[in-house]
Amino acid sequence: MIIKAILMDFNGVIIDDEPVHMKAYQEILKTEGIDLTEEEYYSCLGMNDKAFIEAAYKRAGKEPAANKVLEITIAKSNRWREIVADDLPIFPGVVDFIRKMEKDFALGIVSMARREEIEYVLERANIADCFSVIVSAEDISTYKPDPQCYFEGFNLIDAIRMKRGSNPMVHSDCLVIEDTPPGILAGKRAGLKTLGVTNTVDAKALREAGADSVTKNLDDWMPGSIRGVFA
Repeated sequence: MIIKAILMDFNGVIIDDEPVHMKAYQEILKTEGIDLTEEEYYSCLGMNDKAFIEAAYKRAGKEPAANKVLEITIAKSNRWREIVADDLPIFPGVVDFIRKMEKDFALGIVSMARREEIEYVLERANIADCFSVIVSAEDISTYKPDPQCYFEGFNLIDAIRMKRGSNPMVHSDCLVIEDTPPGILAGKRAGLKTLGVTNTVDAKALREAGADSVTKNLDDWMPGSIRGVFA
């Protein structure tokens, strides 16, 4: 088998904004009488906003009022945008990596972030044209490590490739790039190859989740090395 498509996570892979989301959540949840620790935030990696907020309330022994989850989600997203507006924290080298990969592979994003956040960053970084598929929190009823998001991403990107005249892929022709154990698990459970990048957790945690390979820096990779390692 040979890699034909790459599905990338967004937060923690393309943009270094996990600390930004944590700060925004801490500020907003504080107004609800809920303290959020760093440990609690990072224990919930892979969740969408709805699941994250509900988990925070549950830990605090509280129940969110009607529409409160949506209200906090919007407030967090607005605060996130304020923080990243002046200085977009894209990981060093990742734009070069994406530009190299788009020449040889179909590229997509599979993320539990909101679509408007993803599109905002891709446009600001001038890489929106590189991605033919985006699967966001609005598209999926579950969250990582459930594989539904990657099944959806695979089906969408395979359909795009076939529209362009390519033959159908099998699951092992598709590579997932993730920074967290829940993301790696979601990719593996969908039957896809996985590359872990140590932006958020260490290599050991990614390997224990089942990553086929682990890297510190995506820009070290070329299309040929992707094909060679994941053959």
